[in-house]
Amino acid sequence: MRRPSGPIGDFAAAAAAVLAAACALASVLAQGGRFSQYLDLLTHFAPLYAAAAVVTALATLCFPRPGRNTTLMLSAIALLGGAALLAPEFLRSTGPQAALGAPGQIKVIQFNVARNNRELPRAVEWLAAQHPDVVTINESSPAVRNAIVKRTGWAVSGGMGDLMIFTPQKRLRMDRLRGYEMVVNWVNATYPGASGPYEVMTAHLRWPNWPDIPVQEETLGILIGHLSRDRMIVTGDFNSTPWSFIRQRDDRVFGLIRRDRAVATWPTWAPVPFLPIDHIYAGPGWATVKVERGPNLGSDHYPLIVTLAPVTPPPPVAPR
Repeated sequence: MRRPSGPIGDFAAAAAAVLAAACALASVLAQGGRFSQYLDLLTHFAPLYAAAAVVTALATLCFPRPGRNTTLMLSAIALLGGAALLAPEFLRSTGPQAALGAPGQIKVIQFNVARNNRELPRAVEWLAAQHPDVVTINESSPAVRNAIVKRTGWAVSGGMGDLMIFTPQKRLRMDRLRGYEMVVNWVNATYPGASGPYEVMTAHLRWPNWPDIPVQEETLGILIGHLSRDRMIVTGDFNSTPWSFIRQRDDRVFGLIRRDRAVATWPTWAPVPFLPIDHIYAGPGWATVKVERGPNLGSDHYPLIVTLAPVTPPPPVAPR
């Protein structure tokens, strides 16, 4: 094969070699996330390692230079390492499924609205138009609460903090386990449903580089375990991707089923969102009807929408 001449070919080959080496190293070190919170940071970028591996391999083939076999080998390591991190997310079960017409459906929206959202009226109009049964808002504020309640008349739980649950129906009760307020930020309440009461909890965790993240995750597991999990729904901005080991551990510890699969919700300012960090869990008493991502509504997060139906449908209404 004739080598393309000139500085462009030399630069492309050198850049491919450096990028392949960096991605190969990162994808290998990321496996240490099983044991280290800080190495687990590398797992969040697994899709980038896999994509970069393909790009570097193509660049090496297009601009062959001495050492290209080494670059191809590093690209293969990066691709395999990234694929190994991504695979569990696409191989796991997302729980029982239900048809679009299944009875007793509820629509749940998780949305980090962002404290500095300059498009709040449009966001509120979109939420109202969805006719949801549950809306969990992260980074809320009195302004957000007032705008939603004024437009919709929905009831709100957690209305004094920055986590709020909005529902057309008033809650039945709030069963909060006290003593953990300073460890993790969460709100929970129990609501009436066509097939019986169900628990809703929403949480907002810190970025994964914070030292107290393992404690927050452990505490959230305790709070979830305190309540009935069969028909529980847990939402939130967890600030961790499905291919991180901490998210996979929570998937096991929570005793719930995460219904979203690799739905990227952050950031809205990028051409394409690439980090799935908002999640919706539901207990085994729920089947998944549909999972969607909402539009850009002025936040740095996209809304996440999950429609659920009870595994045991509600009893038919007797004719009058």
